[in-house]
Amino acid sequence: MNPWRSALAVFRKEWLDAMRDRRTLLVVLVSAVLIGPLALLALSGLIASLEAKAEQRELVVAGIGYAPSLRNYAERQTWTLREAPSDYEQRLKDSKLGDPVLVIAKDFEAELLRGDSPEVELVSHSANPQSQAGARRVAELLRGFNQERVGLTLALRGVALELLTPMKVQEVDLANMQARAAQFTGMVALIVLLAVVSGALNAALDSTAGERERGSLEPLLMNPVTGMALVLGKWGAVAAVSMLVAVLSCLSFLPSQWLLRSENLQAMFQFGWTEMALFLVLLLPFAAAISAMLMAVAIRCKSYKEAQANSTVVMMAVMFLAYVPMFNQTGEEPWHLWVPALAQNSLMLRVLKGEGLTAQQWLVPLFVCALLSTLCLGFVARRLRGAAVK
Repeated sequence: MNPWRSALAVFRKEWLDAMRDRRTLLVVLVSAVLIGPLALLALSGLIASLEAKAEQRELVVAGIGYAPSLRNYAERQTWTLREAPSDYEQRLKDSKLGDPVLVIAKDFEAELLRGDSPEVELVSHSANPQSQAGARRVAELLRGFNQERVGLTLALRGVALELLTPMKVQEVDLANMQARAAQFTGMVALIVLLAVVSGALNAALDSTAGERERGSLEPLLMNPVTGMALVLGKWGAVAAVSMLVAVLSCLSFLPSQWLLRSENLQAMFQFGWTEMALFLVLLLPFAAAISAMLMAVAIRCKSYKEAQANSTVVMMAVMFLAYVPMFNQTGEEPWHLWVPALAQNSLMLRVLKGEGLTAQQWLVPLFVCALLSTLCLGFVARRLRGAAVK
């Protein structure tokens, strides 16, 4: 029989086997389709709540009666003042109070009139994200109050305020809208990458260790099919299932954008058919490589359970490599392209930022994945030949 026709026959058999295991396949598909949109919606809900809190412009103060000038300035800036509860420190620790508390001393106004610099306390909790975000807004309000007081004092003495600001700083942000959104939506690349691994996991283990445990591997080896054709057929089916899960995972992000609660995030987050196509092209070599690697790990095991335990190492390695861009503050390094999972995640982040990809960024991960696939498939073929001899 023609080796390619043999491989196609094995591919068809393995694909049908994977589709018959509907319960496992349904769990994988549902998790891959739902996790991404749910995480995106949770993120948009958090951003929307922070934006709503910023629009309220609410100032929680302890002792505002001691600072009528500060009250006047805050109300002119359309801020709403609210008296702080007596147990505000405990409420901040328990995250039951989402606003920082401004504490004003009794002699605030007297020191201000004397020309001294009264001190105020801006109390927040670093483990309370809402209070931390509000503290920055209150600090900006206080800086504005200081500038107004300085300007009035200098005007009474006939001194121009511009003398205190000999240099003006104009901030320029080079990041486009997509790059700014990628700071929040970079998890899309990570979720799709993990979907590829989860899609390949069950199919790879079932087609190797699963068949050995069920006793169906030896009869399969008795067919007039070369070992490499058998391996290629199984590998093709595993990679196809992996890419099917990746396609569904990417598709799930298209309608989920309509449900984003944050208007700013909805305007910045751009994930359309073009980005999806680039994602899939980048993930195809990785799906082939991770499928071959999982098969190589599972073919050494005598049971499906043992294969699951051994494949955990591969899963953890992929997750660790995928998280590297999140903690890397120095930008992309040339060696990132030579590490599977890390290269795909970095390039997908570039796609989300709207940046172009060079020929080297396409070819290097493709070469590494092809080499890794070849080595792993050769190892699987040797193990199958050994099983056939036994």
